[in-house]
Amino acid sequence: MEKLDLSQLDNEEKALEIRYVIAKYIRYWPWYLFFITLFLIATFLFHRYTVDEYEVSGSMVIKTNTSPEARILDRSNIFSTGLNLENDILRLKSKGLAREALKKLHFDVEYYAKTNIKAIELYDRSPIRIEVDWNHFQISDVPIELEILSEKTFKLAQEETGIMDFNSAMAAGDESIYNKTYTFGEEIQTAKSKFIIHLVNPGRVNEQLVFKLRNPSSLEDSYSRSIQVSLQNEYSSVLRLSTTTKVVEKGRDYINAVMESYIAYDLSEKNKIQENTLAFIEEQLGFLEDSLQQKERELQDFKVENKLLDVSAEFSNILGKMNNLDEMNSEIDYQLEYFEQIRSYMEQKSKDFSDVIAPSVIGVPDPLLNGLIQTLVTLSQDRRKLLATVNENHPEVLKIDVQMEKVQDALFENVVNLIENTKNKKRSIQRDIRFYDAEFATLPESESEYSGIFREFKLRESLYTYLLEKRAEAGIAMASNVSDNAILDAARRGTLIFPKKQQNYGLAIVLGLLLPFGFVVVRDIFDDTIKDQRDLKKHFMIPQLGIVGYSHKDTNKVVLDFPKSAVAESFRSLRSAITYLASGKNTKKILVTSSVSGEGKTFTSLNLASAMALGSKRTVVVGGDLRRPKLASYFGESDRIGLSTYLIGKVEADEIILPTSHENLWFVPSGVIPPNPAELLQTPRLIDFLDYLESKFDVIIFDTPPMGLVSETIDLMRLFDINLYVVRQGYTVKDHLVMINDLFNNKQVKNVYGVFNGILNSGYHYEGYNYGYGNTYLYSQNNKYMYNYYGDDLEDKKKSIKKSQRNILQKLINAFKVK
Repeated sequence: MEKLDLSQLDNEEKALEIRYVIAKYIRYWPWYLFFITLFLIATFLFHRYTVDEYEVSGSMVIKTNTSPEARILDRSNIFSTGLNLENDILRLKSKGLAREALKKLHFDVEYYAKTNIKAIELYDRSPIRIEVDWNHFQISDVPIELEILSEKTFKLAQEETGIMDFNSAMAAGDESIYNKTYTFGEEIQTAKSKFIIHLVNPGRVNEQLVFKLRNPSSLEDSYSRSIQVSLQNEYSSVLRLSTTTKVVEKGRDYINAVMESYIAYDLSEKNKIQENTLAFIEEQLGFLEDSLQQKERELQDFKVENKLLDVSAEFSNILGKMNNLDEMNSEIDYQLEYFEQIRSYMEQKSKDFSDVIAPSVIGVPDPLLNGLIQTLVTLSQDRRKLLATVNENHPEVLKIDVQMEKVQDALFENVVNLIENTKNKKRSIQRDIRFYDAEFATLPESESEYSGIFREFKLRESLYTYLLEKRAEAGIAMASNVSDNAILDAARRGTLIFPKKQQNYGLAIVLGLLLPFGFVVVRDIFDDTIKDQRDLKKHFMIPQLGIVGYSHKDTNKVVLDFPKSAVAESFRSLRSAITYLASGKNTKKILVTSSVSGEGKTFTSLNLASAMALGSKRTVVVGGDLRRPKLASYFGESDRIGLSTYLIGKVEADEIILPTSHENLWFVPSGVIPPNPAELLQTPRLIDFLDYLESKFDVIIFDTPPMGLVSETIDLMRLFDINLYVVRQGYTVKDHLVMINDLFNNKQVKNVYGVFNGILNSGYHYEGYNYGYGNTYLYSQNNKYMYNYYGDDLEDKKKSIKKSQRNILQKLINAFKVK
């Protein structure tokens, strides 16, 4: 015997389960299509009425240069790369730099196209330009409508306020300028406004637009917060500047203006020393020029009065030496004054060395002093930059303070030594000057007096020439200064960041699928009714004898009135199965029950009896439900007499058996509702009545009360050959099947078979066939052969499909119809 491969069966079961799940949920495709379409339209409208936002970015190189002197004095900084861009990042995000950048731009007025869809800012495409006098009081952030009447005139009006304008006073603005005609270039001045409007594009006559004045202070706050600064790369000193804007050109201009302003700021910091030097030299030159002119006049006057045209060689030699000594003494005085100024700075413990003049300007050749001064000035500049964005307790500021303190200590010691050495040198020069003065005194009085005037003249002339040279050197240094920082990539294009259109459309499709799918899944989770044959198999342990499709007919006698329908065929299949099961019985006694009312047991009893009658079997259907009788109403009769009246002994058996208009079919009404139906159904007269029916009919079908609600049905089931338990799709609750399952498992009832009633969706789909659980199978409703053979249902099905399609289409049209 060939061994059965269980793994192959498991794989087939998994494939079957997948196909079942797909078939179960794919039938809701109209809802998926509807919600996908709905969400796509909503997304389109959202994009249409939402202003796009773009990210604009640029980058610049920042030179981070820590001087060697500072790194040597600060041991913690010896092995550091000096890469610290926090100060530069804070400076780029500061309000001060935003103020400088905004000075280069025209952001204090915003121009919008007049539209009802969304706010469209025109920026540089505006046909007008407005000059605002911010020294005058201005009402800002209030939209004002402007209509261009001609190339020379225009009209201002108040913009129509919407429901979101809660502050009507602010929305009104300056009412004194509204509804008036003005001339382009005319100054509009009131107590609340002062501005001039220029027309830059004359071809836009009759156009309407909206403008809004923006206060510069609020602009500084908003734009300083809007800019984002980050490192382009972890190991580089390139900073990336970005901002979010609704107008790409506006964001581009602001990013470029910020980078240019930062470079200008850095260059101004570097030029500050040269500016101070030039100011000092200009001041000294002013004093010397007047003194030099005065001495020159004195010298000429003395020569004319004393008729001195030349001096002796000895006089010239002594005078030359004295002039050299005077020049050296003057230079030492300047150096000594400079050293005293530096020591004064040290004693005051100042943190700002921007006013200190470089030693090279004074003529001090000491390289150590020059390096220390340059280090202090650099640290002072870094500290000022940092304090523009943080307070003095910031760790970076404290770190710079420590470095400056170390450099100041070294510089103070160096300056003290230089002062002492310079004083010694000055004393030596003064001794030489006194010696030559004594030699000069031996000369004739006129020559001696002339030499004194000449000495003072030469001294001032030499100093004047020296300062002119230094001024030229400082000017050249200032002109050749360039910023260490540079723009790497200027801002040019923007990237759309909101709304993300492709992502939103994809999300709309996903939501359109998930929302109805999730609703169906949740509904199925909380729906505790039997939904299909798989559900029935899991919760109903009794063999299934047949399935009955849902009837769309307006009558309960489907088999009799529509014998070619699919429902009639399902009862014929059920008849075949019953005939097979009770083939040894001359009279087949069939009991029909269910869990609760409404599951179709009376419908099943009537139509099964009709199918038996059509099969030439003398059939009687008995209305055994004495609590809620329905059978008589199906035949258009009353329950004046019936089973209950027989059981209480008022009538005989043959009196309650009523014929129908159809051959081989009789029925027994339930009769009037008795006060004790359970007890009546347990009387011996019921058994006598069944024996009587067996002698008269081939098939007895007994319609009983619901088994889940009353107790007498269980006793009745023992009297019948076949007991049919009706389960209705989407109606029977799973918990209601527990009792019949227990009775079946405990063998308290036998010959029980299930009938799956009201089938709309079978649950199994195999190429047009629908298999039931039991000894028979039925063709499902999508079987073409059935419809070709049973023409009634074919036409009804076609009409139903067309009607369903029309209803779905109409619902979709109504959903998207503009109200």
